[in-house]
Amino acid sequence: MELEFSGAIWHWRGPAPFHFLTVPDDECDRLHEVARAVTYGWGMVPVQARIGATTWQTSLWPKDGRYLLPVKDAVRRAELIDLGDTVTARLTVAAPG
Repeated sequence: MELEFSGAIWHWRGPAPFHFLTVPDDECDRLHEVARAVTYGWGMVPVQARIGATTWQTSLWPKDGRYLLPVKDAVRRAELIDLGDTVTARLTVAAPG
């Protein structure tokens, strides 16, 4: 399954800070259809993500019925992304392993 969506980068200041892109509701609905087949635990969905020219392996985090795409610092640096910037992400859902 492949998805493409845009959104604003936001920051969570927990004990281990992360930057995220929230997956929109329509794409979350599509992900819910395949999540059981690909999750490796805690509802995490493995994906290959791409923003701009940067591609990386990660997992979508489930949160309140939606999914969050963690955006690594290396990706933000490579693509010159700042907090609040709107970016387009392309995801390919992949089975774990």
